[in-house]
Amino acid sequence: MNIQRIAAFSQGSTGGNPAGVVLLNEAAHEDDMARVAAEVGFSETAFAVAQDDTGKAWRVRYFSPESEVPFCGHATIALGAALGRQSGPGTFALELNNASISVDTEEAPDGIVATLQSPPTRSQAISADERQDVLALFDLREADLDERLAPARIHGGADHIVLPLKDRSRLAAMTYDLDRGRAVMRKHGLVTVMLVFIEGNQTFDVRNAFASGGVLEDPATGAAAAAFAGYLRDTGWPHGGQFTIRQGEDMGSPSLIKVALDDIKGAPVRVSGRTRAIG
Repeated sequence: MNIQRIAAFSQGSTGGNPAGVVLLNEAAHEDDMARVAAEVGFSETAFAVAQDDTGKAWRVRYFSPESEVPFCGHATIALGAALGRQSGPGTFALELNNASISVDTEEAPDGIVATLQSPPTRSQAISADERQDVLALFDLREADLDERLAPARIHGGADHIVLPLKDRSRLAAMTYDLDRGRAVMRKHGLVTVMLVFIEGNQTFDVRNAFASGGVLEDPATGAAAAAFAGYLRDTGWPHGGQFTIRQGEDMGSPSLIKVALDDIKGAPVRVSGRTRAIG
């Protein structure tokens, strides 16, 4: 398999979240995809199979080093960059395990910019058991939470829990045990747990724990960004139709995620980022 390595949501020549991208003419066995993803070692690798001769329609699956993931935002942005390089700027239809989405690409002076249209979004209050487990995982207390947004279970192609924190220093100090995190996330069917500091109505600092995939932390998480957008919309947050997520700064890999959304509850949102080839 020809593996492309592309960082998504990068800032110029630095930062971003590395993803593997494999473009295929025919479907590969899932054991082979899982093996390649483990060998690549990035938080996700996207495997895309051409559905016709136009190069505009693809069947996509995502694998982390330890599991298959239903939807991965940063790997979709990376895939968009690979498709844009191969076929030129445009829109590509992507068929996932449980959703149909698309990714648009355009050339920019410092690399390809890709914008995905997410699966539908939804959110709900977390259960008492979920709340207890995730707070304990990060050694957080109720007093650490920002009362402007309640903790929630959020979805935009994959399931996450979001915990809004009132103090930026608590976000910077995020730490947890990987094995314990894996157990908690798999118990509750989560892909990541998203810790958020509200800098302003349209600016958020974020860290995403990804123990379910065998990765301590993601430097940029497009799927969680999409789910978070749906949650903000559900709560009536004054998002103004767009917002920015800064992620990865606390782990030395600064990433920038741009999100655009309307006010239609449950509708897909648009997540954009720059890309850069690595290796």
